[in-house]
Amino acid sequence: MPIYEYQVEDPEKGCESCRATFEYIQGMNEKPLSQCPHCGERVKRIISWCHAAVVEPSQEYSKVEKEVKEFERAGMHSHAAELADKYSHKTNDNLLKERALENYKKAGYNFDSTTGDDSL
Repeated sequence: MPIYEYQVEDPEKGCESCRATFEYIQGMNEKPLSQCPHCGERVKRIISWCHAAVVEPSQEYSKVEKEVKEFERAGMHSHAAELADKYSHKTNDNLLKERALENYKKAGYNFDSTTGDDSL
């Protein structure tokens, strides 16, 4: 259900809630509120600013992700690890770096935790 924003029509009237902008959840097919649910003063629905952002992955990232998955499905964990590791260094992608480390472990690489050096 969408969240709509409302405000009192006359700023000199109304309660603390409707003098400021307030949000109200209602179905898309419902009629807009005409009165404040707290004090009954006339309100109007206002246009709210959308602060959401949709970020699409790059074509290069999508290609790398697809190849890593294919290597993992085929049991070629060292190939998946190398590809993910190379791309994670290029883009500073920590999640991909973790995935590379998991694949290195699945491929049989042993990391010496006493040195603090996880590079290969």
